[in-house]
Amino acid sequence: MALIELKNITKQYENDGVITPVLSEVSLSIEEGEFVSFMGPSGSGKSTLMHILGFLDRLSGGKYFFRNEDVSSLSKDELAKHRSKDVGFVFQSFNLLAKSSVLENVMLPLVYSEVPKAERIKKATKALEAVDLGHRLNHLSNQLSGGERQRVAIARALVNEPKVIFADEPTGNLDTKSGEAVLKIFQDLNKQGHTLVMVTHESEAAEHADRIVRIRDGKIVSDSKDHVKRTGSFYK
Repeated sequence: MALIELKNITKQYENDGVITPVLSEVSLSIEEGEFVSFMGPSGSGKSTLMHILGFLDRLSGGKYFFRNEDVSSLSKDELAKHRSKDVGFVFQSFNLLAKSSVLENVMLPLVYSEVPKAERIKKATKALEAVDLGHRLNHLSNQLSGGERQRVAIARALVNEPKVIFADEPTGNLDTKSGEAVLKIFQDLNKQGHTLVMVTHESEAAEHADRIVRIRDGKIVSDSKDHVKRTGSFYK
């Protein structure tokens, strides 16, 4: 059973009567445990596609099945439930609270759950240890390097034990060494069984995934595992 299955989805935006198509007849299947890169130039529709898959946006047409459930027409509240329970996000800009500790940032997705505080601390600590930041629990996020802040964001995405992690240009604000470290973490998480979907315009980053889906002008132009897979070095 596919974790994600899209059937001829479309997405368009309307502003003052002007319709702008973004995605056109996109069909795609992603299995549990895959590491997939969406690659394409700016404006190709790759981030919009990820936002639809991650329940941040709604499609205009077609069908979206998540774990065999048709989620194409869910309400905003139902989409929010899927976001909190089933997916984790890593963004280019980190989106951390500057004056909160590393531990508090990672615990944030659990705050509105019924998980007791002691269990929230335990889960957040485990997630931080998974990205080699167990020694930084009480530091403020603005005291960390860019690479460390992105690793905190990855830990935050992991803390709810999601079905899939979405990463939107996760190395875009990082230097080469920090970017390789983040990509190595993604590869390690994938080896542990996590499903990852990464959006990037950088071929060097995309080639760390097992599968590269190339998008141009709102359409999939290629979908291949036929590439030399890169392995980044992990720098501490």
